[in-house]
Amino acid sequence: MNLLRGLAIALALGTSTLSAHAGNVLIVLSDSDRLDLKDGKVFKTGFYLNELMQPVQALLDAGHEITFATPKGTAPSVDVTSIDKMYFGGDEAAMKASEAQLSELGLMSSDRSPVISLARVEQIGYEHFDAVYVPGGHAPMQDLLVSSELGKLLTWFHENGRTTALACHGPIALLSTLPDAQGFVTQFETAGTAKAQAGWVYGGYRFTVFSNQEEEMAKGLLGGGEMKFYPQDALTQAGAQFSQAHVSFSAHIVTDRELITGQNPASAPAVARELLARLK
Repeated sequence: MNLLRGLAIALALGTSTLSAHAGNVLIVLSDSDRLDLKDGKVFKTGFYLNELMQPVQALLDAGHEITFATPKGTAPSVDVTSIDKMYFGGDEAAMKASEAQLSELGLMSSDRSPVISLARVEQIGYEHFDAVYVPGGHAPMQDLLVSSELGKLLTWFHENGRTTALACHGPIALLSTLPDAQGFVTQFETAGTAKAQAGWVYGGYRFTVFSNQEEEMAKGLLGGGEMKFYPQDALTQAGAQFSQAHVSFSAHIVTDRELITGQNPASAPAVARELLARLK
């Protein structure tokens, strides 16, 4: 199958060949290839291979169309530590297939990436999309959590009850809908705590995200660095209700109204299944 067939490139040009039964899914990725840590240290990162490509494969196989976007429209980066068969249940062939599919899509190519900006998404019209998905990797903690463009998009999806799915570190992007996302994040980074802001659209929602326990267990990936804060703490203090799996790194998803969240890399297939069910 030609994977590029599933891309909604025509949509980005203002036209669409969307069939009557297919859904149109917007996948939002980070522009960043890094996460700034404490003490001036930097962790090279991006999206997680399986968290992006397992849902992408499921969506394309089901006949849905996909549009890829980042806040600025720049080509995203993959976290090289995620190119590991352990994230594919030990199946190296599945991992290689995802790598090949990613290469064919050209997402990270400087000259042929189909990625568009969130400003272009707004020009096309949010109503054109049936669902939005934000995969993880640490990169969303660098820019998506304070992106005003993403905050506007997610608020529209919330107000219109449209499916909103996020996995692993992806749910940190929900902070972008705070009345003052940058102020909240800055306060959290400097003080380790922040006051909840009235009017947050996800206040009281049940959710999951990469847990504090998992962060502690995965600290070695940061090469001796330390994150400025953990997403579980920030989202909980913002006013959402956290849920986690009984066993760390096992699949766990939470659904609440239009929102679907997955806890960790192992949860990506379950998020994809729930997303597909909502699109039917």
